[in-house]
Amino acid sequence: MKRWFFFIITNLLVSITLMILANIVMAYMGVQAGSYSGLFVFAFFLGLGGSFFSLMISKFIAKRFMNLEPAAPGSALVQRVHALARKSGLDEMPEVFLFQSPEVNAFATGPSRNNALVAVSTGLLNRMDDDEVEAVLAHEVSHIANGDMVTMALVQGIVNTFVIFISYVVSQIVMNAMRGDDDDSRGIGDWFLYNIIHNIIYTLFSFLSLPLVMYVSRWREYRADYGAGQLVGKEKMIRALEKLKSSTDTLESHDKSVEVMAISAKSSFAEIFSSHPPLEKRIAALR
Repeated sequence: MKRWFFFIITNLLVSITLMILANIVMAYMGVQAGSYSGLFVFAFFLGLGGSFFSLMISKFIAKRFMNLEPAAPGSALVQRVHALARKSGLDEMPEVFLFQSPEVNAFATGPSRNNALVAVSTGLLNRMDDDEVEAVLAHEVSHIANGDMVTMALVQGIVNTFVIFISYVVSQIVMNAMRGDDDDSRGIGDWFLYNIIHNIIYTLFSFLSLPLVMYVSRWREYRADYGAGQLVGKEKMIRALEKLKSSTDTLESHDKSVEVMAISAKSSFAEIFSSHPPLEKRIAALR
């Protein structure tokens, strides 16, 4: 509970800070807060700033909220990750962690190429052979080498900016249409109604923008698979994906806490909303 409380308070303070910065910039630029220009500056700071703040604390959040355990220094796992990192051209070696989960899973996160971590599940180490583990590690190192975390933060931030801006504009248009030309009332009821309408519209536009963000995420996965193939050979990566497919098909218990960072995603009609391509397509792309 303390961790979640700290997380919520931190995000609240960051949001307040970004709003204050937005108002300072608007005042410096001579932009009125209620104008479209003012709204866009506000949306820019809240959308892009919030996204990059999340990126900056991504390692901290992963360590605190996913119960990561540091891999033993000099262990075979650490040596493999660092060897792959050097081969991919990284100057600083990523930190290496383990987490307890029956899932065959791994992820990489961090604010930059030279400040990242790789985390591997115990299920992956128990269910995959050495070549398959090496391929998965190469996939995660490729994410870091490609700067994929920064790419996603930038894409998400730009999308957030426009979603925030458009939702405010549409909300104002809807409210003006509902009031009518002669109704200038601005009571507490108007404030509540505006916030209800704005939250509905914001949620709608966030949902509509999701396929674009997920498309970029899926593209990153194909690129990381290709990078892993360059590092350790594509046959190893294909074998790892096939083992992953077999594991996800048979694993009965599914750890929801790591689902968003998983290296696999099942094929479905909702594929456009998935962060990872179906494993069949990833295997076919490598072949």
